[in-house]
Amino acid sequence: MSDDAEPTENISGGTEGWEAFADDGSGESATRAEAVVDRLGDMYWQKAYGGRDAFECLVRTILSQNTSDVASQPAHDALMERYGAGEARRASEGSSGDEPRDDADLAESLAAAEQSRLAETISGAGLYNQKSEVIIDAAEWVLSEFGSEAAFDEFVRSGEPSEVRDTLLSVTGVGPKTADCVLLFSGGRGGVFPVDTHVHRIARRLGVAPADADHEGVRAALERDVPAEKCGFGHTAMIQFGREYCKARKPACLDDPDACPMADICDQVGVYPATGEVEDPADAAGD
Repeated sequence: MSDDAEPTENISGGTEGWEAFADDGSGESATRAEAVVDRLGDMYWQKAYGGRDAFECLVRTILSQNTSDVASQPAHDALMERYGAGEARRASEGSSGDEPRDDADLAESLAAAEQSRLAETISGAGLYNQKSEVIIDAAEWVLSEFGSEAAFDEFVRSGEPSEVRDTLLSVTGVGPKTADCVLLFSGGRGGVFPVDTHVHRIARRLGVAPADADHEGVRAALERDVPAEKCGFGHTAMIQFGREYCKARKPACLDDPDACPMADICDQVGVYPATGEVEDPADAAGD
């Protein structure tokens, strides 16, 4: 359907700091979940992740909650323009003094931000009043717990993954997917497979996770059955596959059994091409 390259501007950022994924050369998949990820990687991209600034990654993921990259990316750009430190991210002259000092980091700038002004800045991302409060609270938490954005970044990159995850989950407004995205895109942690709505839907439709599994159940199944070094690109490629082929209400297989490149290894749980009906895999499992 498309041979587009990985977006250079999305939740995972650009290519800086990433390394090319190196296959082990075996050419074999040990599990069906790994076979799915391998094929998706061939369709889209295979990369190892890491290198993003941890706090900016946290903010970017909060902005992405319950919205698309199309909406959340401009909100992120506007936030960085107004609150990001450095000349390239300074807000335009003549604004109300809510911009960072030259020596201020992003966490300091956002901790000091006026909530209504931040909400206006990120309004394109949806739920902007709620998200602005979460972002300010997260900035204050980073400064209180770690003292600086740099210290938080070091914790995410070098701390014990389970401790980092539990610490992130203690922050109001930060759920499992947000914590896992920070671990993956900033910490570059192998074996982390963030589960968003696309991954939750697709893994259960394919039959590589239990049909009635919640997000954490899907994550556990994928992290068990997909090699650690493949979880990162499995996450991003599965999202792209969900956008192009395995859509929530109209997956490609409803139009043509051969239209989906995963058809031969998909259980089509909750998808009924004969009738054109689609239901949640959990409902299908109860039939």
